[in-house]
Amino acid sequence: QGQLDESGGGLVQAGSSLRLSCAASGRNISDYNMAWYRQAPGNELEIVASISWSGANINYATYSVQHRFTIIRDNPTNTLYLQMNSLEPEDTAMYYCNSGYHGGPYYFTWGPGTQVTVSS
Repeated sequence: QGQLDESGGGLVQAGSSLRLSCAASGRNISDYNMAWYRQAPGNELEIVASISWSGANINYATYSVQHRFTIIRDNPTNTLYLQMNSLEPEDTAMYYCNSGYHGGPYYFTWGPGTQVTVSS
């Protein structure tokens, strides 16, 4: 089964940018629709952005995310990215990647996630 390793999170001020990375191993992300998910304390896991296996179709969960985040897949390096601009305190969460377009199915073992904390 495939493994995932997220990185790139941190503590930043509102308005800052971060670029999250998700390195996959054991399976090729080129075979799957992929997505970024996040979970804030006390909240359920929610999808943030997804990209089809070919990269031709992209979906963002909210209007706010659509105009600030960009999901990118690099199939040759088996890496998924999330470019996050104009970060807001509401973006504070643990961020994970996995397969899926509208949420699942999950073909990879969940990674440790990367924490994003945005201060106001």
